[in-house]
Order: sequence, then C-alpha cells, then structure tokens
Amino acid sequence: MTASATTHPVLAPVVLPPISKEDNVSKAPAPRQTKSRDPERTRAAILRAATAEITAKGLNGARVDTIAKRSGVNKRMLYHYFGNKQGLYLSVLEETYAAIRTAEIELNLEALDPPAAMRKLVLFTWQYFIDHPEFLSLLGTENLNRAVYLKKSKRIRHLHAPLVGIISNLLKRGARQGLFRAGIDPVDLYITIAALGFFYMANRHTLSTIFGRDLNAKPRLVQRGKHIVDVVMTYLEPAEKR
Repeated sequence: MTASATTHPVLAPVVLPPISKEDNVSKAPAPRQTKSRDPERTRAAILRAATAEITAKGLNGARVDTIAKRSGVNKRMLYHYFGNKQGLYLSVLEETYAAIRTAEIELNLEALDPPAAMRKLVLFTWQYFIDHPEFLSLLGTENLNRAVYLKKSKRIRHLHAPLVGIISNLLKRGARQGLFRAGIDPVDLYITIAALGFFYMANRHTLSTIFGRDLNAKPRLVQRGKHIVDVVMTYLEPAEKR
C-alpha cells in the first residue's frame, strides 16, 4: 500500500464526543506569525497529522495536543486555522474526499472510449481503497456518526458533482454507440462500484477467518479487482449482447 496503513479497524465503533474545554476554544486569538511561516504548508501539516491521529484512535480518542505536536505547531495555531476539534475533523473529511475526487478527474476518462474509461475508473477505485486505508477508516467513522459532521460541509456536494458528470457522460456516450444499455443512473452505478470494493476491504479480516482464505494476499486483491470489473462491465452491456 502506498499510504500509511494503520491497525485501526475500518469500522471501529465511535461515540460522538462531548465538546470539552479543550475543544471549545474556538475564539482563541490568532497567534503571531513569523514572516517565514507558510500558511498553506502549516494547514496541510495539521491536516496530515490529524488524519493520522483520527484514523488511529477515532474522533473520540484523538487528542489535539498530539496533533499539534505531530504537525509541529502549537495548539493556538491549530485553533486559529480550524476553530476547534470538530472543525478540524470536518476539514479532514473534506480533504479526504477532495483527494480521491481530484485523482478521478486526473484520470482524463473522457479522452477514452466508454468501456475503457469505465474499466479504468473501476480499477482506480479499487486500487485507491487498497492504497488509502485512512479513507475507508474515516468513511466508516462518519457513517457510524450518521454523517452528523459531513452534513455541515458546504463543499461536499460540489466536490462530487464533477464525478457524477463524468460518469453520466460516459454512460450516454456508451449508450449512443450501442456499448452500454440506456437508462443507468450514474450515482447508482458509482455506489455499486464503491460497494464492491468497500465491503471486501472493510470485512476482509473476518471473511478471511470465516472462509479460511487470506483476503489480504496480493493475488487475492488482484483477482478481486478483475472480478469487480467483470461484474460492472457485464451489468453495463446492452440486453441484446448478453
């Protein structure tokens, strides 16, 4: 995996944390900054440290002191950028989604023929899940929280609009060329693509035990990727070609 893996379970139970005195220092005055400080670099360092801490310990267990130490800033600087712990967590969620959505756009799928583009998207999604366990962990945490923090985001729908548009255009082009069946909802399709990979990754430890197979082994991961592609592409085929 290319991203830093952790031992934190993907779907570890998370309890919504009460706002403590530490978390409620949202009005702390901005600290003095030296001319050499780079605000964007500082913000990025805090987000990286927060992602690692929250992935490892969950939102309730993550400590602002630890995040500040990891990022090389003091707590007042952290509060200056993000307001409080909950604001920092929401920013982590937004940046986590922004990373995968940006990577999808960079695939340049619209330059490919529809079947090739769809295969590329499916394999990319699967590989991203393998390479970014922190993404799955944060999604699992926020789903257990019933998206209570994500609902406060003003960016989240805007972040996802380009992906829906790309898939929609691929489906329309494929249908016009007789390569895909018509009438497929792009959001439903993406949920299917994501679900085929997410369920496997989220449950691979228990499934390995139940079925006596090492679902973390590289050959199994490669095989699973091919399986997901076959399932999706078969679904997309026009009825007359089946």
